[in-house]
Amino acid sequence: MATYAIGDVQGCASQLDQLVRQIGFNAQTDRLWFVGDLVNRGPDSVGVLRFIKSLGGTASVVLGNHDLFLLAAAEELVSLRPKDTIHDVLAARDRSELTAWLRHLPLVFRDDAYLMVHAGLLPTWTADEAFRLAGEVEHFLAGPDYRTLLRELFHEPTVRWHASLRGLKRLAAITRIFTKIRTCTVSGDLSNFSGRPDEAPQGYRPWFSFPDRQSADVTIIAGHWAALGLHVETNLLMIDSGCVWGRELTALRVSDRAVFQVPGLAR
Repeated sequence: MATYAIGDVQGCASQLDQLVRQIGFNAQTDRLWFVGDLVNRGPDSVGVLRFIKSLGGTASVVLGNHDLFLLAAAEELVSLRPKDTIHDVLAARDRSELTAWLRHLPLVFRDDAYLMVHAGLLPTWTADEAFRLAGEVEHFLAGPDYRTLLRELFHEPTVRWHASLRGLKRLAAITRIFTKIRTCTVSGDLSNFSGRPDEAPQGYRPWFSFPDRQSADVTIIAGHWAALGLHVETNLLMIDSGCVWGRELTALRVSDRAVFQVPGLAR
């Protein structure tokens, strides 16, 4: 039995198929972990969703920012931009089934000493705290008022996280951190920076590089940061290697950290 963590697929169904074949994936014994951003920017988002959904309990998946954007688009809460490529999902015969499945996915997945999230955590959050906070959002997103949270996420200003936050502001702040964080300040301000870590704005640094990071007692598996690329530390596996930008799609075998890659989308 082997477990493979797979980086941001972003609608690259052909590359995912090649990668699954390369690792010799056996649905009877193996497990696949996906760090989110299953859709958008690539050519076949609906194919990716159908395949991963068909895996059932064999796959563990967390939500990414592009997945949440798809949910908002399906509710007509946002307009598609020229660079968005989720039209195939929105026009699919099984659109409702796919978006319902997506909406019930977690923001954080935990398995023993591993914690998987799309983007990252605030340095002040412990793994236990992150898991609890994610549960607040997951419960609401799976409920009948989920549209109000999606509207808050995409139409209201970003609010800095503080434990005293309540209501939709609190849920949106938690969600943005789990799905958007790359660099932050010591006080918890997030930037929109997406470039290389050594080019981060003054006062900001990668969320995982703070020396007193409270989640360092578990191994975090995340993606989201294509400019960072594959980045492996003792307690950190960052595996968005930029498939949709023409680089690679990565699978990392969790047990021994063996890396498997296929060429990304031709650009």
